[in-house]
Amino acid sequence: MLENCKNAQERWGGVHSLIDRWLEQRRTFLISFIELKEACDAELEGVDKARIDTFSELLMDYISAGHFEIYPELAKEAKAFEDESALAIADKLLERLEMSTAMVLEFDEDYASVERCQAHIARLPAWLDRLAKGLTERFALEDQLIARLHAAHSPQKAPL
Repeated sequence: MLENCKNAQERWGGVHSLIDRWLEQRRTFLISFIELKEACDAELEGVDKARIDTFSELLMDYISAGHFEIYPELAKEAKAFEDESALAIADKLLERLEMSTAMVLEFDEDYASVERCQAHIARLPAWLDRLAKGLTERFALEDQLIARLHAAHSPQKAPL
């Protein structure tokens, strides 16, 4: 039994690190989001494209890491544990995540060039409010995904 626990840790310990890095990315982009929101509230005309680009890049990196690194690793782990119910739940959660992904891509497109940024700057506060709502739901879904596909298979730590 101890050997199985050790093997699981060796096999999936890297997933812990991957998730930890991803959640740190979430924190970093949320700080950027708050700073951008505060700048919009203080003086919308003073918000430049570089600040929007910084936020957008962090957001796109976070979303991409989820889709191309985290979700596949979580699915691979669930398959290795033959957890079909977790995979079915994951499919449903991933469908719901697609809605916020589409919203993020639309935001990125609206502010992709200097011209588009200037044309859409007045809509930035409304966009940020929309993103806040969509991302709040997204984080809850992602946390469910992690809990169902990863935490359920992690060895329990012995109490001290």
